[in-house]
Amino acid sequence: MFSEIEQDNLAEVVASNNLVVVQYSASWCGNCRIMKPKFKMLASQNDSIPFLMIDAEKFPESRKLAKVDNLPTFATFKNGELVNQSQTTKLEVLTELVNEVIG
Repeated sequence: MFSEIEQDNLAEVVASNNLVVVQYSASWCGNCRIMKPKFKMLASQNDSIPFLMIDAEKFPESRKLAKVDNLPTFATFKNGELVNQSQTTKLEVLTELVNEVIG
């Protein structure tokens, strides 16, 4: 399930779901735009898990959850806790990150 977060409430979403995968991006980020369709494709293959895109520039509290310092950053959360994160433009790396939490 893919959706874009429109408010700075990622902590609430993470707390209320067993697994969450997040793409932190920004409107000016070309690599973020390149990765968005790949992220959406992975979301379509994992319907029961929320795949969320969030603007790291607009929502600083949400950004702090994964200590984002580069974009795009992908983060996985399980049981309300950060499991892992990666700054990547490679589908293989993103797939490994997701597979690590859905195991």
